[in-house]
Order: sequence, then structure tokens, then C-alpha cells
Amino acid sequence: MDVEIITVGDELLIGQVVDTNSAWMGKALNENGFVVVRKTVVGDDEDAIVAAVDAAKKRAPVVLLTGGLGPTKDDITMRALCRYFGGKMYFSEETYANIEQLVGRNGRPVNALTRNQAMVPDNSTVIQNRAGTAPCMWFDREEWLLVSMPGVPLEMKWLMNNEVLPRLKKRFRQDVFIRHRSYWVSGHTESSLAMLLAGFEESLPPFVKLAYLPQPGIVRLRLSAYCRQEAEAETALAPLYGRLEEALQGRIVSDEDKNLEVIVGERLRSLGATVVTAESCTGGAIASLLTSVAGSSDYFKGSVVAYSDAVKKNLLGVSPDDLETHGAVSREVVEQMAKGALNLLGGDFAVSTSGIAGPGGGTADKPVGLVWIAVAEREGNRRLRFERFRFRTTREQNIQRTVNASLLLLLDMIKVESW
Repeated sequence: MDVEIITVGDELLIGQVVDTNSAWMGKALNENGFVVVRKTVVGDDEDAIVAAVDAAKKRAPVVLLTGGLGPTKDDITMRALCRYFGGKMYFSEETYANIEQLVGRNGRPVNALTRNQAMVPDNSTVIQNRAGTAPCMWFDREEWLLVSMPGVPLEMKWLMNNEVLPRLKKRFRQDVFIRHRSYWVSGHTESSLAMLLAGFEESLPPFVKLAYLPQPGIVRLRLSAYCRQEAEAETALAPLYGRLEEALQGRIVSDEDKNLEVIVGERLRSLGATVVTAESCTGGAIASLLTSVAGSSDYFKGSVVAYSDAVKKNLLGVSPDDLETHGAVSREVVEQMAKGALNLLGGDFAVSTSGIAGPGGGTADKPVGLVWIAVAEREGNRRLRFERFRFRTTREQNIQRTVNASLLLLLDMIKVESW
């Protein structure tokens, strides 16, 4: 079943807010057998919303819309949908009771603007939003369906999980089973990887697709099968796994459909090991990414953001002579930073970074994008790995590339068979 997603809000068009709703919805729909054929973003304009809905109706039998249901004057989605479907607004006592209950939790009365959210179209099925005051509207016509939800991500997710997806699965028979398998691949750019896999890709049956999802310093491959039954998808993909893995020639970092920080955390947890970081050019970005995962306190102990030479010397014990002779961006300094972090914070492994993120600060000998990374192991530092990188991109990309390269170096160090 094809689905189109429409997100509403001027803030999305001007880049003030990133549209995470459609990304989350696309993943959730795909996992439940629905195919998203298009995503559209429109501003807080009644004519634009009506035009987007009318265009989507011609492309997909299911349209999911988020945003523009708040209490302020720029929230006009309700009015636009009422106009499009030819209904009238009425005061829903059930919706108002839900609003009173939610607002009353904080000991506040319902003000006039919030009360207006109980005004809903009379030609829709109103679904109560237990996570917020803006209700969900379900416009069900014989030939197509439109569902309007709030733009607040927490509220949209609650409605999707508890109301919308269950109703969609009951309303429409799913005739496509979708199966994905992802691989993280290092040592290739997107183009070089595509050249390597050209023969493999050309041999795929028409219902199997290979997608390239590049990130700074690593590429995520996704092999997908669209079949009638689960067994059919497994039968189609099973022989392809071995061929793809052989073609990748040992460049596979992981075949888990998870982000790098999750993979690192799970491997550390499986070993009963912990990690600390000592970061200069990344400014704590590695620590932030690792601790974004729930339960990361099991394996992450702490970090030192050693942005200045004084912190490198006074907290991490980096030699002043080495700083003077080799500079902060050097193998000698990142090695001592990693060892110093182990001594200061404990832990089984330490990751350290030092580099020139840019856009300024580079020299002929040490240009912008030069980065050193080290990974050290506890107990007398039995093992120490360090690598020099020369990135040539923006500051943001240099930092992201350094973060990814650090996690990959750490993953290589914590292979179960070698620890």
C-alpha cells in the first residue's frame, strides 16, 4: 500500500526546525509493509495545504499529514482540511474532556486558545491524543484516506504507534513483505563501492534493491527484498548475502542494522569492558554520541575535553617537551592523551583525538583536516593503535569524520576474538 507524507510548517521550510517526523514515519511505515512514495513539505498557508492534499490524493491511497494543529493563529491545518473536505467545525465535548485532563495534570486551567483545539471537522473521525491537546483527524473515503496528526514528534509517535498504524493495518490488507539487511562498510567512498559492486548489482532480481547510504568515512549498504511472503523474501536474499560479503573483501565492519554508537556499546557490554575518551578537536562529540544510547553507563565511564594545551598537560599528563617539539596534533600527543585518560578515569579502553578541524588554524605542515587518533588498552597498555588522517572538508564534516574514524578504530580494537 502506497503512502504519501505531508509535513506542515514554515519552520521546516526555512530550516529553523529539521523535519524528523517524516523520517521516523517512513521507517515505521516500511517496517509495517507500507511503501512511502513521496514526502512533501508545505508552509503555514491554507492554499498550499489544500493544493498539497489534492496533489497527494492523485498519487497515493493513504496520506498522512503532520503539523499545524496547535492553538495559535499560524496553525491552520484544521481549517484547510475542513475547507477541502467540505465539512463544518463543531465543538467536541470528548476532545475538550481530553484537553482538560491533560492540562489539569499541571494544575492549570484551560485557556481560550487551548479550548479552541476542541473545534474539529464534523466529517472526520476524531481520535483522541493522549499525549497532547491537539486531536488526530481521520478522513476515510472509499477511494482514499487522509490522517492529520500534530507536528510535535512525541505526540505524532504516540498516535502512530497506538492508533494510526493499528487502524491502517486493519483497514488495508498488506500484500508486500519487506525484508532489509544492512552492512557497514569502511575503506570505500560511495562511488568506489558502487564500481566494486557493479556486477553484483546488475545480477539482482527486479524485486531486490541495493541502496548506498554514505556517511563521512563509512558507507551503509542496504539489501532489500519486496515479496509476497516472508519465506519468499528470505529465500531470495539468503544466497545474496554470501556473494555480497565475498565481493566486499573483508571491508565489512558490521552486518547489524544499527548505528555505529549502538554497535560499539553492545560489543563493549558483551565483553564487560568500559571506555573513556580524551578529546581535543572533537570537543566531546564522541562522548556525546556514545552516551546518547540508553544504558551507556554500563560501558562509558567519562571524558576529558582537552581543548587547550594546558588541560592536556595538567590533567592528562602530556609532556610539555612533546607539545613543544611535535605540536598538539601529533602521534606523540594523542598517545599520551589516551594513556592519561586511562590513568585519570580508569576504564579498559581509551580513545583520544587531536586535529585541526578548521576553517582556520592550518599551516603548510599541518593543514586543516589533519587529525591524529589513538586507542589505548588498560593493564600496562598492552595494545596501542594510532592513525593519521587527512580530511579535506568543512569543520562540521571534519569533526564527524573524526568521530566515525574513532569508533571504527575502537571497534577494531575490541573484536571479541582479540580481547
